[in-house]
Amino acid sequence: MTEFTPLLSFLGGTLIGLATVALMAVHGRIAGINGIVSGFLTTQFRQDWAWRAAFLGGMIVSPLVMLGLTGQLPEISVPSSPVLLLVGGFLTGIGTTYGSGCTSGHGVCGMSRLSARSIVATLTFMATAVVTVFLTRHVFGG
Repeated sequence: MTEFTPLLSFLGGTLIGLATVALMAVHGRIAGINGIVSGFLTTQFRQDWAWRAAFLGGMIVSPLVMLGLTGQLPEISVPSSPVLLLVGGFLTGIGTTYGSGCTSGHGVCGMSRLSARSIVATLTFMATAVVTVFLTRHVFGG
């Protein structure tokens, strides 16, 4: 069972919101991880590369900041096999390609702009998640 952490969740959501607004205000770009990573891998050393590297670097370094502040790394538990993780990652990559973005781009940025495409995409993500959890926990016994 997932631990209920309203304060940490609120602070994390606030930081995500602030980062999203800052990226839009400073660079006019949407904070969708799929687009940031693909642009990072394809832009090389153009002007767009530096902010993408900083954004991704912040995601990688943030657990170390937490270690410095609290004395412990965030606990990560993955209750799935490596094969299922690979299959899930592959399917997610296909979905973000065909869906023109990921959950962060559509769910956080697109919905806040009242984008109809993002609202439909987010409803699709959420419905798929509900069905997947139901099947894996109650039908297949995972």
